[in-house]
Amino acid sequence: MATKLDPDDKTARVVDEGDGSQPPEYENGIVQDENTYAYDDSRKLGVTGAVFLILNKMIGTGIFSTPSGIFAATGSVGVSLFLWVIGGILTFAGLSVFLEFGLAIPRSGGEKNYLERVYRRPKYVATCVLAAQMLLLGFSSGNALAFGRYVLFASGSTAPDGWAARGIAIACITFAVTLHATLPKWGIRLFNVLGVFKVAVLIFIVFSGFAALNGHLKIDKPHNFDNAFALEEGDGYGGGGAYAYSTALLRIIYSYKGWENANYVLGEIKNPKKTLTIAAPLAIGGVTILYVLANVAYFAAIPKSQLAKSEVIVAGLFFRNVFGDSAGARSLPAFVALSNLGNVLAVSFAHARLNQEFAKEGLLPYSKFWASNKPFNAPSTALFLHWLITVIVLIAPPAGPAYNFITDLYTYPGAWINGFVTAGLIYLHYSKRERWTSPWHTYLPVAVLYLAANIFLAIVPFIPPDGDWNAEGYPYYVFPIVGVSVLLLGVTYWFAWTRVWPKFGGYKIVSQRHEDEAGNEHIRYVKVYTKKEN
Repeated sequence: MATKLDPDDKTARVVDEGDGSQPPEYENGIVQDENTYAYDDSRKLGVTGAVFLILNKMIGTGIFSTPSGIFAATGSVGVSLFLWVIGGILTFAGLSVFLEFGLAIPRSGGEKNYLERVYRRPKYVATCVLAAQMLLLGFSSGNALAFGRYVLFASGSTAPDGWAARGIAIACITFAVTLHATLPKWGIRLFNVLGVFKVAVLIFIVFSGFAALNGHLKIDKPHNFDNAFALEEGDGYGGGGAYAYSTALLRIIYSYKGWENANYVLGEIKNPKKTLTIAAPLAIGGVTILYVLANVAYFAAIPKSQLAKSEVIVAGLFFRNVFGDSAGARSLPAFVALSNLGNVLAVSFAHARLNQEFAKEGLLPYSKFWASNKPFNAPSTALFLHWLITVIVLIAPPAGPAYNFITDLYTYPGAWINGFVTAGLIYLHYSKRERWTSPWHTYLPVAVLYLAANIFLAIVPFIPPDGDWNAEGYPYYVFPIVGVSVLLLGVTYWFAWTRVWPKFGGYKIVSQRHEDEAGNEHIRYVKVYTKKEN
């Protein structure tokens, strides 16, 4: 890609060079020397690395913590399990949409590339909206907080997620971004190892659940599967109405999030077409089966009222009920904490690359700084930005239960983004002038299903719940209003960036992008004057 100047209005536009040629020169316009974004093959991910990149994002806080909120919302064991199956189906539908886009546009950036391909007018508005969501709400706070809670639980503490847990969470995210920034190869190796480890932990929970079903428990058998599909209201669960079901599905989507992780770093994946089509379905299929079986295990060992109130420490209570309160049993939550660390490593790795993509476009203030790969050929400054937002979100909520709020806030805007991506793909299929082609094809029923699900998730959280409006410790409307406000903030930023600042400054900084014959991406920044000459 290269940025060229229209001789009539002196504004920048992006065109596809297609031949790896250099972008045009502008006299006295270069404000930064050309940077090359290239990674040697030893840094690129193959099928195994891509599988574990996806697994590490998917298997984390969600399955070890969110089943509490799912059951509390539905009040039914059978319905809760059914929603986990639905979550897996929707994940495969979303995967199909992202595979079609990703294999047609094999560049790092994920949704950024897909939205830009479809929503080209007004220029950059879709990019700014996505940037607002990813920069302000693309944090690792929920995963880091769960790490802190499980560390405390392993030490014998049952205190809520107060400042001690948040302090440990800050240490967790600090370690993750420092490792990726200074020793990038070791960061990849560590989340690969932890990926194997967390799959082993989840399999251990599943088999322990089979033992619990046969009565091997340190407590009385809870009999949760008796009349499993009954909709009940009890101590802390049931009676939430449509709002409760939408938030339950949002939290399940949060648990499955990560299937799109490889799309963010396609520039660092070997042979994306072959790698992605093997790695993504393999990872998602395995995770879906393990998730449903893990929920069966939880219901086999944890009484309903205890499960509904457990919030972050579901897996910890499971271990305690199955193995007792011995020192050995308390060490098991430490393994879950390590699994959450793997999740934080995977999320920070991928989201930093997306932050860097925004900076490459010149979208952020001081973009040259945020797009830098110095000094270790890793996106250190983009990692720092991810760290900063994560820490702010960890510190900002008042002391007390914050996990559900953080996960809802993280997940909700994604429903809007995924909805627009899917609607865009349907448009591309039926618009002949777009001439859309891709090695992968998503069938219309699959795309419509995924679009309908995201519309449901985007709208229903605004409907008041049947019960207490403050049941989660905050008003029901807070997270959807904050989520939509962040997206609208992106529109506001777009207006200032493309209309207000150029008017007063008389120029803007645009990025020139092109690929050389070896496929390496080159970017430099150019001062382009927007005022007409007399």
